[in-house]
Amino acid sequence: MRKLTVTLGVLLAGLLAVALAWFEPWRLVTDSEVDEARPTSVPRSPTSTPTVTATASPPAPTDEPRDEVLARGDFESAEHDTSGTAVVLSLADGRRFVRLEELATSDGPDLHVWLTDRPSGGDWHSYDDGRYVRLGPLKANHGNQNYEIPAEVSLSGLRSVVVWCDRFDVAFGTAAVEL
Repeated sequence: MRKLTVTLGVLLAGLLAVALAWFEPWRLVTDSEVDEARPTSVPRSPTSTPTVTATASPPAPTDEPRDEVLARGDFESAEHDTSGTAVVLSLADGRRFVRLEELATSDGPDLHVWLTDRPSGGDWHSYDDGRYVRLGPLKANHGNQNYEIPAEVSLSGLRSVVVWCDRFDVAFGTAAVEL
């Protein structure tokens, strides 16, 4: 009888250890924060030393490309309460970014930022069913953060930014950014 009790105790302890490692329940009460500056184009170096002159008229408009907001959407909660804004930026130097502003969501295991072709607010599990682009691991569950979109990625048809949990295949939150 004692041998059976010890065996059951060891099995239960092992199951508890596996469950704790898999679900990471302490993440329900932990937070992390990041505050990255909004990305900007790399300044072009002048070809000559600029001179300052006083003029009475405003400077003439230039045809140089400018940084541009391609889309903006507020986060909707999915599996977990999520708020903030997702902004898709195109910079004058050709780089593109997804910027999460004032993000607030739960901490969780294996969280990532994706662009997907699924509409925001859909089924929590559906965002990996169609086309999606992995932009990287979520840097923190609170704050402002930037994710560069690879140059070879076409934005055509992408409809939402998703905070995605790879471990459990669920969306924590989504933001509509019709591109």
